[in-house]
Amino acid sequence: MKKNRVVVVGSGRLGSNIATELSQLGQDVLIIDKKASSFRQLGDSFSGYDVVGDATDLSILEIDTFIEETNEVIIATDNDNVNLFIAHICYYIYHVPHVYVRFSDTDKGKLIENTTIQAIYPFILSFDDFMRKRKSGDLT
Repeated sequence: MKKNRVVVVGSGRLGSNIATELSQLGQDVLIIDKKASSFRQLGDSFSGYDVVGDATDLSILEIDTFIEETNEVIIATDNDNVNLFIAHICYYIYHVPHVYVRFSDTDKGKLIENTTIQAIYPFILSFDDFMRKRKSGDLT
């Protein structure tokens, strides 16, 4: 049975902020990164769990993150190919209901078509925010 657990892969700026915010909202959050030093970026209010490990290793996902019981995974490493690989593992092998994946390359979205995996494109979000601010005259 899937539990209301969120796994965040990648403790860079985006992953750390997402994990901290979800933790503040009362979510059961676990964040995983290859480097223990990456967890420094987590906010002081983060009350979840951190795991040092490689999320491409199925045994890490199964044993350390309980991926089979996880309801939501957010993949935010700085490598699009790694992110795509982990997203496919979560979706096709572990049937995680909610998978979000960060891509720098907008063309990578073609590789998750016909799935429920949702893409996060920092470039598009930044561009859209800029255009909204420009249109409203709020570029101060």
